Amino acid sequence: MTTRSLGPLAGLHWLRRSINLGRRNPRAVFGGAALLAGVALVPSIVQVLLLGAVQPGGEGAMAVALAATLLSLVLMPPLIGGYLRVIDASERGLPARSTDVFAPFKQGQGAGRLISLGLLITGLYLLMAWAVVSIFGDGLLTWYQQVAELAQRPPVEPEDLPAPPDGFGRVLGLVSLLALFLGGVYAIGFGQVALGARRVGAAIGDGIVGTLKNLLPLLVLAIVAMAAMLVIALVLGMVLAVLGVVGALVHPLVGAALALPVYLGFLLVLYVVLFGVMYFLWRDVCGDVPPPPANPGEVAA
Repeated sequence: MTTRSLGPLAGLHWLRRSINLGRRNPRAVFGGAALLAGVALVPSIVQVLLLGAVQPGGEGAMAVALAATLLSLVLMPPLIGGYLRVIDASERGLPARSTDVFAPFKQGQGAGRLISLGLLITGLYLLMAWAVVSIFGDGLLTWYQQVAELAQRPPVEPEDLPAPPDGFGRVLGLVSLLALFLGGVYAIGFGQVALGARRVGAAIGDGIVGTLKNLLPLLVLAIVAMAAMLVIALVLGMVLAVLGVVGALVHPLVGAALALPVYLGFLLVLYVVLFGVMYFLWRDVCGDVPPPPANPGEVAA
C-alpha cells in the first residue's frame, strides 16, 4: 500500500476542507454527527447512573469507570467507521443518510475489524504512555492517586490539591506528542479499514508509515488548531455568559434555554470538523483520490 508524503501546509488544507464539509449533503453529515455525539454520551450516562445508584467506594468507582470505557470502545469504533463512510459518500456525491453511521453493525460490514482496530490503538497508546510515565514520571502515579481520591470527596479547594511532581511538564509534553502521533495512526487506520477495506494489521502499518511521513503537517495542524480553539473558547464563553445573564433577567431556566442550543451547535460543528480532518487526512495520504495540487508550501510525493 502506497502512502503519500505531503508538505507542511497540508494540515491547513485538511482543516479548511473540513470546515466546508457538509455543503453537499448537510442532512447526512450533520445528522450523522448528531447521532455519533449522542451515542458517545451513552457510556458516561450509564456510568453516572450506576455511580448514583450503587454509590461504590474508590475501587468500585474505578471498576464502573473501566466498564464505561470498555462500552465506549465497543460502541464508538463502528460508529466512527460508519460516519467516515457518510462523509466519503457525501464528498463523492453518492446517496447517504445520517443513519448510515450504524451500518457497520450490520453483518459483514466490518464492525469487528473496527472494534479490533480501536482496541489495538488504544492499547498501544496506553502501553507507550505507561513507558513514558515509568521512565520520566517518577512520583506521577502517586500524585494522580492522591488527586483521584480527593475528587471522590467534593468539594475540593485548589489549596487541597497536592503539588505535581518534578518533570510533570516534560511528561505532559511527551504524552502530547505521543497523542499527536497516534492520532495520525488512528485517522489513517480507521480510514483504511472503513473505506479501504484493509485488514487491521495492515491498516495500523499504513497508519504508522503515513503518520511518520506527515509529522510536520500534523504538528502545524495541531498548533493552529490549539490556537483556534483558545480563541473559539473565549468567544463561546463570552456568548454563553451574555445569554445566561440576559435570560436570567426573566428566569434562570431561560438563560439555560438560550445557552444550550448555542453550546450544542458548537459541539455538533466541532464533531463535523474533527472527523472531517480525519477523513481528509486519510484521503490525501492513503485514499484513491489524489491530494489537491501542490502549492509553494506543499509538495506531494
